[in-house]
Amino acid sequence: MVDAPDAAAGHPATPDGRYFVVRGRLWRLSDPDLGSGERERLVARLMNARRAVGAAKMSDDKIAMRKARAEVDASKRLLGERGPVWWNDGAPDYNRHMARTTPYAEWFEGLGREG
Repeated sequence: MVDAPDAAAGHPATPDGRYFVVRGRLWRLSDPDLGSGERERLVARLMNARRAVGAAKMSDDKIAMRKARAEVDASKRLLGERGPVWWNDGAPDYNRHMARTTPYAEWFEGLGREG
């Protein structure tokens, strides 16, 4: 089994290292080919954007919310968690799918927990 990055700590990662599982749902992991410095920079950018979403919610600023959510999306795309997949073997993307309805179903069932 592949070690999950910090973002997925405490959640099982699929054997191929493409996803982690939360409450039975697959979530795409970051591109493992990102250098550690680049990954750290992008994660910091993502966390700043998430804080901006929170601040926009608190102030009920719809324009700031749109900008902050766009920044979250851009950061996740740069990390490889959204957008085009980072693997190149032609396998489809099961991001946000329930594990039990994907080719990972048998693996997930073998965990014996909700993930």
